[in-house]
Amino acid sequence: MNKRKQVRTKGKIRFSEYFQEFKNGERVAVVKELSETPKFPKTLQGRSGVIDGKKGRAYIVKINDLNKEKSYIIHPVHLKRLKWKLKVIFKSSFQEEISENDIR
Repeated sequence: MNKRKQVRTKGKIRFSEYFQEFKNGERVAVVKELSETPKFPKTLQGRSGVIDGKKGRAYIVKINDLNKEKSYIIHPVHLKRLKWKLKVIFKSSFQEEISENDIR
């Protein structure tokens, strides 16, 4: 858990982080920005959830707490976008025909 910022970043908030936008269904991690007072429990630090909607400037994030799904309202400064991709592997007949023709 971060308790201090690096000297060069102390007291600074990047505008891109402060005004970042998320879409519904995007996966995010909760990372506490130390220069801004967090308005969520300490136990959420480092957890990941899914964006459910927007309320004012903040986002509603659904996070699983053991077996219950809970929703929290968190400012985008404290959210970090997670990169997760679904790998869809499929073969179409068109691709197979091309590969067979290229071999001959």
